[in-house]
Amino acid sequence: MVLGPSMVFLLILVLFCFTNEVSSEKELLSLKKHQWGVEGDSRSCFSPYSRTQNGATILEMKHRDSCSGPKTNTNQKLENRLISDDIRVKSIQSQIKNILSSQQESPSQTQIPINSGIKLQTLNYIVSITLGGRNLTVIVDTGSDLTWVQCQPCKLCYTQPEPLFNPLISPSYQSIQCSSPACHSLQFATGNLGFCEKDVPTCNYVVTYGDGSYTRGELGRDGLVLGTNKVENFIFGCGYNNKGLFGSASGLMGLGRSDLSLISQTYDMFGGVFSYCLPDSDSASGSSGSLILGNDTSVFKNTTPISYTRLVQSPQLYSFYILNLTGISIGGVDLNSPNFDKNGVLIDSGTVITRVKPSIYAAIKAEFLKQFSGYPPAPSFSILDTCFNLSGYDEVSIPTVRMQFEGDAEMSVDVSGMFYFVKRDASQVCLALASLSYEDDIGIIGNYQQKNVRVVYDTKEMRLGFAKEICNFN
Repeated sequence: MVLGPSMVFLLILVLFCFTNEVSSEKELLSLKKHQWGVEGDSRSCFSPYSRTQNGATILEMKHRDSCSGPKTNTNQKLENRLISDDIRVKSIQSQIKNILSSQQESPSQTQIPINSGIKLQTLNYIVSITLGGRNLTVIVDTGSDLTWVQCQPCKLCYTQPEPLFNPLISPSYQSIQCSSPACHSLQFATGNLGFCEKDVPTCNYVVTYGDGSYTRGELGRDGLVLGTNKVENFIFGCGYNNKGLFGSASGLMGLGRSDLSLISQTYDMFGGVFSYCLPDSDSASGSSGSLILGNDTSVFKNTTPISYTRLVQSPQLYSFYILNLTGISIGGVDLNSPNFDKNGVLIDSGTVITRVKPSIYAAIKAEFLKQFSGYPPAPSFSILDTCFNLSGYDEVSIPTVRMQFEGDAEMSVDVSGMFYFVKRDASQVCLALASLSYEDDIGIIGNYQQKNVRVVYDTKEMRLGFAKEICNFN
């Protein structure tokens, strides 16, 4: 059969439209809805709205900006956040390289402690707990193991929204002795040995973070209430000398994998499984997300099935959550890079911006600019170098970003995690991905790209899962 000119033209048009459709998966971003700069208030982040459902404990999770007071000097705060994030990432890279090259030192009481790789000012998400009968707010961090709070009598403490925890008025509080297994576990959990003062058998701890922040005090145990579940004899740091969180919370909740982490201490109760859904903190809705402890997936609100990938087991990097990244697609186009699936990637609730190897970032940037073309450019901002002036638009269509992992698992980046709003009027909006400094650095999936995703950590089955979910605690 011979095709006429009109039929040939129609066939070409259909093929063109099909090809264009395949290679340009996009999502609509409302610029007004996602502009950064929602005003917070000065109230505490403490939330009384935790609940227990089907054996799982569900804690409301808030972004610290939603209850840290009105935002002043927004541009400076945004830049400082990225500077802090860069320091954290470099500190993590240094820590990993030191561990792998077996160059760690064993610090004593008088030596400078090893930095944990964490920068406290980058930690963003807060949940509420009750410890020894005291209601407290704590910053959540998958990159830390030891949970700690500020305690009386305090030698040096930052201002916090709630009264300090006072072990002297808690009848169930007990100090932990230097000879205890918990004290011996401190080196693995914090990088620093537990130590005792002269003639005092109480175990002391110290954790120094990547920005010079620190906590120092004694190791203790007390009753911890999570929702309606009580954890007897929960081991934590009672900090008498602390610097770093600057008023946003009473301390830190460690969700790492060492023996002293909350996940390990509550293993019999929650089976070593927890998950979170990080809210879109830059949205005018001021929504909150959730931290769920327990393995009953029926309490999730996911809109897509959970796809799992295995957690990479590394004895040297045991406390980190490591995945094998096998590919990335931009707008439905698979990127080609020889450096996928090399060294693995960390997933971290404390790092803000996702980092990838320089060669992978170059491929991401080139394909993104190819598909997101015709928009006015804007200057780079800190670590972000792919920026646009979108002040003349109410909404834009953005190429999708999907990350593929071993076992055919996939994480679709929500549209709210695609652009970092530097200017509130959208005159400087940047692609929220950045390059690592070196090809042998390990990639990190940051919290900005995890928004509106249910991320499931299953330490029993050694797997991690992703599913789309509009994060809303209510």
